[in-house]
Amino acid sequence: MSARPRKAEAPPAKGKPVTLSTLAEKKALGEPIVMVTAYDYPSAKVAEEANVDVVLVGDSAAMTVLGYPSTVPVTLDEMLMLAAAVRRGLQRPFLVGDLPFGSYEVSDEQAVQTAQRFVKEAGCDAVKLERGGISVQRAKAIIDAGIPVMGHVGLTPQTATALGGYRSQGRTAERALEVCRDALALQAAGCFAIVFEAIPSEVTDLIMPHMEVPVIGIGAGPATDGQVLVYHDLLGIYDGHAARFVKRYGEIKQAMVEGVAAYADDVRNRRYPEPAHGYTMAPDEASRLRTLLDAELKAEPYGGSWD
Repeated sequence: MSARPRKAEAPPAKGKPVTLSTLAEKKALGEPIVMVTAYDYPSAKVAEEANVDVVLVGDSAAMTVLGYPSTVPVTLDEMLMLAAAVRRGLQRPFLVGDLPFGSYEVSDEQAVQTAQRFVKEAGCDAVKLERGGISVQRAKAIIDAGIPVMGHVGLTPQTATALGGYRSQGRTAERALEVCRDALALQAAGCFAIVFEAIPSEVTDLIMPHMEVPVIGIGAGPATDGQVLVYHDLLGIYDGHAARFVKRYGEIKQAMVEGVAAYADDVRNRRYPEPAHGYTMAPDEASRLRTLLDAELKAEPYGGSWD
């Protein structure tokens, strides 16, 4: 059993919409950046009311919302639908859309067209893509087209198989150097922020002094400029494998199961609905209906039309 999460303090007062300048200013001032994923209108409203800074429509929706076994199968159209729903629930947070696997790797043109759809059709403020290497070139092409890009290094779920599975990256000096190179290359390409996922804290500590843009960590230690967690993980909604870096701040799924089970029990035992849950009509109208219905049934054969 996990420890009962402490009651959070009231979130700070809401201010103006978060922008790229806001995020850069937070880094300069040393103010932690709060980022969370959301995949639909209700989760967006929760993020809005909790006053987070950045919302990511992550391709983790493939598993948490759409039931796929990994992030790879989710399509561009599915991601756009989810991102558009999130947009309708947000006002203040900065909205980032995750480019799904297969939607940007082929060419710069493909990457730009995909990013444009996230902005035009879903209303995203920016997009995110994974890895270094060729992704650095794709990021630069998107940025040159006028769309802000967030990078992502370390454990990159879209290519987890090639990385040996969902496991920490950069645990040898050589692999850690590759992660650092990817981060610096994405920064040089013009990314406004970079996600560090599942890398040793020592690696983060060493590279952070060289990072001029905000770094958002997820399993990368406390030295980053902000943190991100998956909505369904932090609230205990998704019951799949939980990574080491996940901290539960709620057990919402259990509460949901208990609520639906209580409803089912009430229905089966005829405790629901009660009179308070129904509607009534005036006694004289009920009497008139009885008269009209009797006349209708006498005029029409049983099973006849009431057109």
